[in-house]
Amino acid sequence: MRLSKHHGLGNDFLVLLDMDGTQPVSPEDAVALCDRRTGIGADGFMRATPGSAGAQVTMELLNADGSSAEMSGNGVRCLAQAVFLAGLASPPALTVSTDAGLRTVHLVSVLGPRDHRMSVEMGQAKVVGQEPEWVDGDVLDAVRVDVGNPHLVLRWGGAELPGRDELIAIGSRIDGATPGGANVEIVLPSAAAGELDMVVYERGVGPTLACGTGACAVAAAGHDWELAPTTTVVHMPGGPAEISLGEPTRLTSDVTFVATVDTSWPSR
Repeated sequence: MRLSKHHGLGNDFLVLLDMDGTQPVSPEDAVALCDRRTGIGADGFMRATPGSAGAQVTMELLNADGSSAEMSGNGVRCLAQAVFLAGLASPPALTVSTDAGLRTVHLVSVLGPRDHRMSVEMGQAKVVGQEPEWVDGDVLDAVRVDVGNPHLVLRWGGAELPGRDELIAIGSRIDGATPGGANVEIVLPSAAAGELDMVVYERGVGPTLACGTGACAVAAAGHDWELAPTTTVVHMPGGPAEISLGEPTRLTSDVTFVATVDTSWPSR
């Protein structure tokens, strides 16, 4: 099996281009391949198969723990980079069928042989409700946001964002208490006016360096809290992403091709 590895701001994925649909991937395979010590290592595994209903390709996404995810803003851009580099579609646009609906990825610019700036139409980022049960201590406000997948965004009152251990404690508690799980983002206003800083605990993965849908969720919540305009920059440990809210919301940031990997199949 030949895979390619890509990352969007350090949020990394393995991509299998299975355009004849003959290599189904089990959750156990995804877990083994994503393991950072005994496998190749990644936050998630994606399989591209032929498109339908107007899409050029279909995206199947499994988290590092083998669970399914509806959508990933970084992941779908990594998949598009893999498809473009393999010559399976021509830039500048690729339509992708996901479990959250049809998404269109655009190649904005070529930064180098391995690096591309890409944007994706994410649908609408909707603030759908308050979660006052999570308001406590340094958490000043909590809202649910739908970006085709579930998010809980926490407005932080501390002087700086929580460290990894505290993030894991907060994120795992909320994720475990939410039916179907949830991605958890913690946000502070950035030093730059109208911009936002965030850390994220991703459902099925844990802390990651970046989350595309999470950045959209944070932008929507931040706008609702009057912390950010409709177009803003969300800063994550892996780097910044530009978010433009609307119908659709647009996520723009950089994607990097890491390597091509040949491995045995099945993986265990």
